[in-house]
Amino acid sequence: MVTNSREHFGSRIGFILAAAGSAVGIGNLVGFPVNAAKNGGAAFLFIYAIFVFLICVPVMMAELSAGRASQRGPIGTYKHFAPNNKLWHLPGVLAIITPFMITVFYTVLTIWIFGYLVEILTGNLAAMTNGDYFGNFINSKILFGYLLVVAIFVGVTLFSGVQNGIERGAKIMMPALFFMLIALVIFILTRDNALAGVRYYLVPDFSKINASVINGAMSQAFFSLSLGMGILVTYGSYMERFENIANSAKMVAFADTAVAFTAGLLVLPAIFSFNPNTNTEELSSSSVSLIFTFLPQIFLAMQDSIGYIGASAVAAIFFTLVFFAALTSLISIIEVPVAAAIDQLCVSRTKAVTSVGLAIIVASISCFVSFGMVEFFTKFTYYGGADKSFFDVILDVFYDTVLPLNGFLICIFVVYKWGKNNLSKEISDGAPEYENSFLQKYLNLALGTFIPLILILVFINTVLTKYFSISLI
Repeated sequence: MVTNSREHFGSRIGFILAAAGSAVGIGNLVGFPVNAAKNGGAAFLFIYAIFVFLICVPVMMAELSAGRASQRGPIGTYKHFAPNNKLWHLPGVLAIITPFMITVFYTVLTIWIFGYLVEILTGNLAAMTNGDYFGNFINSKILFGYLLVVAIFVGVTLFSGVQNGIERGAKIMMPALFFMLIALVIFILTRDNALAGVRYYLVPDFSKINASVINGAMSQAFFSLSLGMGILVTYGSYMERFENIANSAKMVAFADTAVAFTAGLLVLPAIFSFNPNTNTEELSSSSVSLIFTFLPQIFLAMQDSIGYIGASAVAAIFFTLVFFAALTSLISIIEVPVAAAIDQLCVSRTKAVTSVGLAIIVASISCFVSFGMVEFFTKFTYYGGADKSFFDVILDVFYDTVLPLNGFLICIFVVYKWGKNNLSKEISDGAPEYENSFLQKYLNLALGTFIPLILILVFINTVLTKYFSISLI
């Protein structure tokens, strides 16, 4: 048995960048802009921002506080505050299984993105616009080589620990991500007809706002900020006691929202600039469909103004941007089961990373072959009126369904088991102005009443919709 001292982030900016890296992912850069454009533009942005700061930030503060107070990941946190109530240990186990399984499908997406980046760099942008290219790509054997490359990159980062690995990686990749995003936005906004996309994105259309759109904005905000995945509980355990939890949560939420908003100024103007007749109602809100089938066509259209090499360069920068976003999220998600192994099994970080990493690779290979290579995984089960692959099941169950349930459980646990007074004391330690503030009163009210109610309704509606084709909305 190995006794492990708790690692901590070396600086506040390191924590903010690492937490923002976990939040900023593929959905921010591609899915969010199109969801906003299809659902009222600026009106959707307004609703999204309300949910982020009135619902998501309080849940974020609860997760960070519980993690810092316990100095443990999700399993350890539930055990720490409810040592004799084994029923409360089950949400901790679920909060470890969830990020592990999310890592599996997110690894597949990251490998695809890396593979597309390699294809672009080798001059194959034109070939990528063919209708059958993506289907052939996801069933090619070269993916296993790409898996090895990405596994080495992620493994080195995690082996290096919190300060030398996760924090240092975030300090490099997140600024690089922001720089590339801004540079691409400036370039795209100088193209002909780009302002048509800006208008469509920013001019509100309140007629499109309905209960379904509001539910979508809530889900997008909750999932975007990595809530319910155990990441923020784990990262909270790496925070020093003098850190201001409230301000840090606000900064992470602001950074995540800013990236999502800025991505809209890239994706929509690009679509309108190089395809002026675009009907956004026909755009898929699926990030996978947009990244791998639609956007390569948009980038290739740039060759008329900047040549094939120029178009390939812009496409390469974009896929590097998305790859960095995917990597920072992937590293953060994997850290949850790694930290749990270190905490609960008292093993070294090297052993924890190796064991968890090998398990993820095996499960990820099962996902790789579920698109036609292996019949068993391709038609893994049936529900909701359709055959579902192994990849579909992981995405539906652990990303779309379980996250709001995990969020509901942490809210109830923090308020009614750990207690509002203990929560307030933890947040005040590092932020003395929090005591008796409006934020404290709001947090105590919201976390104990309407936030868990909203989350459990989202969970129930998701279960009914996905598995029984029944919608409450």
